[in-house]
Amino acid sequence: MWIDVDTIIKAAAFVTALGVLGGVAVSLYKASDRDRKQSEIIKEMMAEQSLICYGLRGALQGLIEQGCNGPCKDALEKLNKHLNQEAHHNDL
Repeated sequence: MWIDVDTIIKAAAFVTALGVLGGVAVSLYKASDRDRKQSEIIKEMMAEQSLICYGLRGALQGLIEQGCNGPCKDALEKLNKHLNQEAHHNDL
């Protein structure tokens, strides 16, 4: 069996095709892994922001109980509305 130019070209095309398929598989795995990690980070950030909002809500409620009405009352109403909308939005 002789190895001619046509055989070398076919072998090179086959190796190239395998390389491309391997590259696509690796890039899909990396994208999937990156998406999973970003989802975890976003969940952690949302939990932290919820805690901050509830702490702010408690502080505003305490200020209102001490007589600081004005902007504190408006801010508490807006915060309560936001928290209520987000709670119902996340349940879906």
